[in-house]
Amino acid sequence: MTIVETTAGAVQGREKNGIFDFRGIPYAAPPVGELRFRPPQPAEPWTDVRDATAFGPMAPQNMGAMEQMFGAPPRPMDEDCLTLNVWTPGLDDARRPVMVWIHGGAFLYGTGATPWYDGRTFARNDVVLVTINYRLGAFGFLHIDGQGNNGILDQVAALEWVRDNIAAFGGDPGNVTAFGESAGAMSVGTLLGLPAAKGLFVKAIPESGAAHSARSVDQAERIVNAFLLELGIDPGPLAVERLRDLPAQALLDAQAKIVEKNLDGGLAFTPVVDGVVLPEPPIDAIGKGQAAGVRVLIGTTRDEWRLFTMMDPAIAKLDDAGAVKRVAGMVRDPARAADVVARYRASRPEASTADLWSDIGTDLVFRIPAVRLAERQSALGNDVYMYRFDYCTPVFGGGLGACHALEIPFVFESLDKGGEMFVGPINDDVRTLATRMHDAWVAFARTGLPAADGLPEWPTYSEKRRATMLFDFEPRVVDDPGGADRDVWDGLL
Repeated sequence: MTIVETTAGAVQGREKNGIFDFRGIPYAAPPVGELRFRPPQPAEPWTDVRDATAFGPMAPQNMGAMEQMFGAPPRPMDEDCLTLNVWTPGLDDARRPVMVWIHGGAFLYGTGATPWYDGRTFARNDVVLVTINYRLGAFGFLHIDGQGNNGILDQVAALEWVRDNIAAFGGDPGNVTAFGESAGAMSVGTLLGLPAAKGLFVKAIPESGAAHSARSVDQAERIVNAFLLELGIDPGPLAVERLRDLPAQALLDAQAKIVEKNLDGGLAFTPVVDGVVLPEPPIDAIGKGQAAGVRVLIGTTRDEWRLFTMMDPAIAKLDDAGAVKRVAGMVRDPARAADVVARYRASRPEASTADLWSDIGTDLVFRIPAVRLAERQSALGNDVYMYRFDYCTPVFGGGLGACHALEIPFVFESLDKGGEMFVGPINDDVRTLATRMHDAWVAFARTGLPAADGLPEWPTYSEKRRATMLFDFEPRVVDDPGGADRDVWDGLL
């Protein structure tokens, strides 16, 4: 039988080659009408057996650069998007480890139904894998009517659904790992510092993201005012009602203009330190023990920013002075931006400005925030493991290097799900690397220790040693890779 009883009603999935999958299960009520811009509400129960053999619609979004670059097929889109998907090897009481994947996409794009995120590979390793949709862009992160974190609260609601229902799918609600990449990793970092998420997972794997993405209320309100101006709506108590009356496409059109203007630098729609849902920046809450007891596996790719450099039309004209201006708009003390660029230039005298900026962007946006999270969490006695993904893809003439998002098809061992256009030719070395990385993630979810055949011993991370696993054809552990560059950022984030 492929029918499972959930707290809201029965769902019927399907079984193929010993793996059960259930798709499009609602974990919250459709956030439409009066529920637009409100926190997620409980799903309405149903009485008949609900078909769960097709993915639910993806959250409203404009097409992202990654989708354009790699030609991802369009999927149905609807505000009624708060669904999740489950892959499991058994509908029994085996209490298997559970992994909940939060997709990336700059808090603007993506879906849990992306082929790369096929959970069958994890289910084959006796893990229950869950992928989720959550509200994106203005629908999830517009700070209006006192609600600026609805997308994050959607993720909490999904984790609560896992807590309450996953045992019926053969999973252990007491052994849940939250993991994600890019904005999904930033979500995981936010959840580590979020009071409402405490106790919903015991392990976390933020890939290329940490706990530094939340905006201040002042920043969020500037975004709101600009957004309302684009729509011709006056700020005030009636603004949210006007927004609820507009078609979704009108909001997406205004959202696209706000993203293009890049008002405060960085991502336009992110979690907000509102004093309620997020009482303080997640990284500060983590440093005070909010995530006590949670084991963390965190890391980045070696050349994160090369993906964005390739999509940057202004990069050909960028000089070091322009790099200084870019850094100044993204750090706490703009006066130190020139020193940052000068320090990177001193150790890379022959580098092009594009390559220099790629190294700076990699550290500023991804690596240093990951290091800071690892420092805070490990300093309190929690087990933390650090990695860096070093495999360089040969596509686009090798210009991407070990770029942002490249590790995903290795983690999911989904190289045959369209990965070749990004990863390059799939040979035995590439498959072995994928197996090692995937097995390490599975082992971490099962035991809290990221071990796998072919990997050297992987020590925990500490500020004293900074042990880091470098994933490539010959994986190795290096202490404090990029340490000289790390020192440049003290006090800037």
